[in-house]
Amino acid sequence: MTPRPSLFDDWIRDEISRIGAFTALIVLVKIEDHTVRPLRSSHVHVMGSDLIWSDMAQLFDKAGADWDGVLFSVRTDPDDNGPIADSAAKIALKDHVQSLIEDRTLLNAGHFFDRKGRRLRVDEVAAQ
Repeated sequence: MTPRPSLFDDWIRDEISRIGAFTALIVLVKIEDHTVRPLRSSHVHVMGSDLIWSDMAQLFDKAGADWDGVLFSVRTDPDDNGPIADSAAKIALKDHVQSLIEDRTLLNAGHFFDRKGRRLRVDEVAAQ
């Protein structure tokens, strides 16, 4: 029996169909009580829709971090609408992680998934 595609699989196909190739900034996170903490980050140039959740999750598991969720944030080159250069991706990723540390609700601006490839969102909670 073929496994059912995850929401990640649907998203990647739709994103490629809509904008073509792009760079995804990736941030693995730990979810604890009322906080989300960035653990590891990287970027990938997505050229086609053959990228599937099960392969990505296996790569994330090899990152050496006990992760609960992952954020994908799409970036395209303003000149040609394709993937951004590696040097630009590294700078964008550093800035992106710092912004997430300062404001976790920015997780909702990207494509946030749990370990099973299902969509997540962050809601603010009142201080207790």
